[in-house]
Amino acid sequence: MVNRVIVEENKHMKFLASQLSFLLKNKPQRRNFKLLLRFLLILLAMILVFSLAFHLIMLSEGRYFSWITGLYWTFTVMTTLGFGDITFETDWGRVFTMIVLLSGMLFLLVLFPFTFINFFYSPWMKAQEQSRVPKQIDEATSGHVILTHFDPVSDALIKKLKRIQIPYVLIVQDFTEGLKLRELDIQVMLGDLDDPDTYRNARIASANLVATTSVDVVNTSVAFTIREVNENITIIATCNAEASADILSLAGCNHVLSLGEMMGLFLSRRASGGDASALVIGQFEELSIAEATVGGSSLVGQTLRETKLREKVGVSVLGFWIRGKYHVAQPETEITENSVLVLAGTPTQIAAYNALFCIQKQESEPLIIIGGGRVGRSTGRELEKRNLDFRIIEKLPDRVKNNEKYIYGDAANLEILLKAGISKAPSVIITTHEDDINAYLTIYCRKLRPDIQIITRSTLERNLDTMHRAGADFVMSYASMGANAIYNLLKKSDILMVAEGLDLISIKAPEQLTGKSIAASCIRQETGCTIISIKKKAKMIVNPEPDSIIEKGDEIILIGTAEAENTFFRKFS
Repeated sequence: MVNRVIVEENKHMKFLASQLSFLLKNKPQRRNFKLLLRFLLILLAMILVFSLAFHLIMLSEGRYFSWITGLYWTFTVMTTLGFGDITFETDWGRVFTMIVLLSGMLFLLVLFPFTFINFFYSPWMKAQEQSRVPKQIDEATSGHVILTHFDPVSDALIKKLKRIQIPYVLIVQDFTEGLKLRELDIQVMLGDLDDPDTYRNARIASANLVATTSVDVVNTSVAFTIREVNENITIIATCNAEASADILSLAGCNHVLSLGEMMGLFLSRRASGGDASALVIGQFEELSIAEATVGGSSLVGQTLRETKLREKVGVSVLGFWIRGKYHVAQPETEITENSVLVLAGTPTQIAAYNALFCIQKQESEPLIIIGGGRVGRSTGRELEKRNLDFRIIEKLPDRVKNNEKYIYGDAANLEILLKAGISKAPSVIITTHEDDINAYLTIYCRKLRPDIQIITRSTLERNLDTMHRAGADFVMSYASMGANAIYNLLKKSDILMVAEGLDLISIKAPEQLTGKSIAASCIRQETGCTIISIKKKAKMIVNPEPDSIIEKGDEIILIGTAEAENTFFRKFS
């Protein structure tokens, strides 16, 4: 207990020393500190003079007191306590008492609090706040990610960086905003985005990359400013307008992410076209991850063991989706009409699966896209590539094109939905950027058509479960998608998001697994992750056999949910 108290006291002393050091570094604050010290010296001189005068007057009255008593009388009178146990008998003494009393009221009750608060307490508090929002980061920091804007994408990225302990810093221009973000346990640094010194203070020379997710104009300015400081750092920028992509590249960005286009691609991949086939949703070197709808195929009604997909075409069934929730595949899992299988294999193996099980049944009724913004238009273009017909419902006149695929009106209006073909459409894709509206429209469409496929966009990660509860079959988070796109470009990261909440991870084989077979490692049973490939020096083994041995120096490629990943990292840290 005593040791604990000593440790706590040492912490407080170190904190006090660091705060005083920070306080005295600033020239105006040093001046204020000197003024406060000067005031205290004047006050001390007054107390000594009054104490001396007390003794002289008392001696003139024929009385003698100790010096301690003189100081005691001076303090009680100056602080207006006035116990009255020691008083003068002459008028001179009483006049002197009034002078001491008025001086005490002026200096101790008025000037001292004012001086202390303005010259010490306020600078002290400011120093404490500024130490929480510094203007530069530690010189020893390296391999970090520099962020320039806080939004849902950067928030999701920060959570992922924390999970695998990659350092980062978020540059803020407003001190108050920095304090608020610091309360959320986000590492921040104060600086102007158009000032080269800001990036020098962020140790850009030793950073891994810079990610800027603000509006296009700000992103362009950030990239241009950074290139004045560092020619080699990787800069990733998000892009809102198609015309801005080239400008951002010219300004110095290595990667420009059109998140609206990417979201449209992801949403269109999930749309049912009435056929049963496997679509590749992720590629990792020679390894392909595909999602396969099975409605109407010969696989329906069989267990995974009975399908013998591995023996027939070489693919592995990693899991399956049910209402947006990923389930790890088990040999006795039965395939239903609404199952969506997650497959792993080489491009040749995926093609062999489609050749054997694909059912071409082109849907004649158009799909419905709610929202004609960037994401909605991009989704439409991707559906056209699949030769699927669609209708876009849009309530803003300037977004409505003069062609048969656009319907002007509010999707909350039943007449508009009926005009778009909600009664027969195989799928509805909700693409607005307001999560509340998306949840409302999901509930509405599910009530109108219990059997329709509903694909919904979510801006914030935290609303994924809400969308699923509302009735969505698939939900794609804009924030998570953007964060993963940036995350995949990290030099130290080999993580690929293949679906919302489902990641592909490439890591060096942990020591605990070397020398063991995949079956003996029990990774799937204990963590929920599945080893889908082993990368050795010369080649990559896709869908290795359960008795395959994991050797020292191998890279293993896993697939699993975020929860499964966390379990794996905790167990095999």
